[in-house]
Amino acid sequence: MATSKPQHRATLTPTELLRQRAEQQFAEELSELQQSDTRQRPPNWHLSPWAVATYLLGGTLDNGFEISPKYIGNRRSIEISIATLATDRALLLLGVPGTAKSWVSEHLAAAISGDSSLLIQGTAGTSEDAIRYGWNYAKLLAEGPSREATVPSPLMAAMENGKIARVEELTRVPSDVQDTLITILSEKTLPIPELNQAVSARKGFNLIATANDRDRGVNDLSSALKRRFNTVVLPLPATVEVEVNIVRRRVEALGHALELPAEPPALEEIRRVVTVFRELRSGVTQDGKTKLKSPSSTLSTAEAISVVSQGLALAAHFGDGTLCASDIVSGLVGAVVKDPSRDAIVWKEYMETVLKEREGWQDWYRACRELTEF
Repeated sequence: MATSKPQHRATLTPTELLRQRAEQQFAEELSELQQSDTRQRPPNWHLSPWAVATYLLGGTLDNGFEISPKYIGNRRSIEISIATLATDRALLLLGVPGTAKSWVSEHLAAAISGDSSLLIQGTAGTSEDAIRYGWNYAKLLAEGPSREATVPSPLMAAMENGKIARVEELTRVPSDVQDTLITILSEKTLPIPELNQAVSARKGFNLIATANDRDRGVNDLSSALKRRFNTVVLPLPATVEVEVNIVRRRVEALGHALELPAEPPALEEIRRVVTVFRELRSGVTQDGKTKLKSPSSTLSTAEAISVVSQGLALAAHFGDGTLCASDIVSGLVGAVVKDPSRDAIVWKEYMETVLKEREGWQDWYRACRELTEF
């Protein structure tokens, strides 16, 4: 009788991962910053606040090494965020979906702690155990309650090691579970009442939370919890040029990571996607002459990146490797029309009143007509 060989887990190198953590992807930049950073560092920080800002916003070091920008936007917002984390106040990054809140929080944790993995993803089902600690029930039953029988949450691990913890989508967490953070943020301790013990935070510990108030299922933070955070609002990109630059950089990085055999997208095609998104978001064309209805979707910068990336994949695998209108439009319509009963009407009006009449956009209009059936 044949027996199957045991399956062994392959050990993956960082380059084989579908998505590398920030500290893996930008390890060279972080190493260069550490070596050249002579400024004062808060306790247990890997970099000084100045170097953290340089890592996020980009710059040139004294030795000529170029640091790529991770966030393109208001510099002061990033400086305030970093300064907050150097105090005993937690940081709340607030903004509409797709304004790089998660992206910024990950890179802040990577630059400050060298570890962005201490993450709690907030959902309607997030429990107190996910924020505080759980139990290894086999050890609990065999040996009784003990420190060794606890299963530390990412937040507890961050407290013990003096690192940055992250809570994504805090407003999706049930309100009573949110308030679990109050004692931790106020007293910098995590009680373990079953053992009559408490975990005290080591220097360097802090918390970054992200939240938005646009999605359904949002649970507002209590006043007591809000007071424990310093809130920084991350806005949508101020201009077309800034948003085009963000989309271009992220699409090129994703195309490289996914090894898509396609040419980098033409800047003009990215500009068209960004223009459509900004016009539908604002409810008016760029020249201010035509008022528009806005769809139910947020049409964020993150969605623009997804649309262009999907178009690049179509061009690579089912086209000639060059991004064209039909590749882009397939993802664009899906991004706009989230609610078929309402958004389809909004999109049809935009097609007929804007795309059809706009000079140089006839290829987009034809592609939309071929793809969309109303």
